Amino acid sequence: MTTTYRAVQAVHPGRLELVEREMPAPGDGEVLLEVEACGVCGADAADIKRVAPGQPRVPGHEAVGRITALGPGVPSLWRIGQRVGVGRMGGHCGLCGPCRQGHFNLCANQPVVGATCDGGYAEMMVARSSGLVAIPEELDSQDAAPILCAGIATFNALRKCGAEAGDLVAVLGIGGLGHMAVQYARRMGFKVVAAGRGQDIAQAALGLGAHIYVDTAREALADALSAMGGAQAIIATIGDAGAAAAAMAGLAPRGRMVLLGICQDALPVLSGHLVGGERSVMGSITGSPHETERALRFSVLADALPRIETLPLERAEEAYRRMRSGEVEFRMVLTMDRADRRG
Repeated sequence: MTTTYRAVQAVHPGRLELVEREMPAPGDGEVLLEVEACGVCGADAADIKRVAPGQPRVPGHEAVGRITALGPGVPSLWRIGQRVGVGRMGGHCGLCGPCRQGHFNLCANQPVVGATCDGGYAEMMVARSSGLVAIPEELDSQDAAPILCAGIATFNALRKCGAEAGDLVAVLGIGGLGHMAVQYARRMGFKVVAAGRGQDIAQAALGLGAHIYVDTAREALADALSAMGGAQAIIATIGDAGAAAAAMAGLAPRGRMVLLGICQDALPVLSGHLVGGERSVMGSITGSPHETERALRFSVLADALPRIETLPLERAEEAYRRMRSGEVEFRMVLTMDRADRRG
């Protein structure tokens, strides 16, 4: 019986290393997963940068694997051999105020996978059973992995945006998040405007399902949207507060800006624009396990899948650098197969 497993851990800010670790045992309410794939997300960069020296952390919060061991108190819903996923929110407590209201993704007492507990850049992983997501048989593990973060984040943002079928919806930023938002928005029946900087992404955006592409290097998104009558919703996937704020002028009356990208600067908002047209701004963060399962099922039904490149675990440093460089179209996924050289 194997007593160790391979993991890639952050040991110093910005530095990853491949190590052998002792096989863990799941605790109360936890399961042990044999990881099959783990997405490399932009949010991993912050986790890797802020690791404290001497306190290594395994990044990765888009992990898909099979249950190999059950800790005490795990509900019978979960069984050995079952394929499951773990996203950014590592499992709600069921006791705090948000949990008692059913807002499990806002639980005040759950671990943040890859940040406050070890994540999926590893062959094995311990996870809270309350954070597990069942993976549809129709999805490959490497395709399912990015849906656990980029997928559910954009799926829920569109569900909350207030737009109805036939309405104009804009997606600002066509990257790891945006390329999922465009696909979902098209399949939900919206008229989709994709907005990015430069013409190099135009054909890809249209191929993903956008009806119109706006190059923000050549034309102000707000002007383009206003000329179309205004957007009922703008899904902002970028972390640029200035660009997000400027786009808000393109909202139709009662339109809504949904923020997914986390900005370092304050978001400048003109209150008169909001009040005069009853417009609004909101943030949205991933979703509960139930909502993530809905996103996975919708992805299967609508054939809305992430565009990925894969690399094996031992090349995690390379995968991370490629993700950070913006060279990946559109998501990078680690696999645990040493022979995998796809992408």
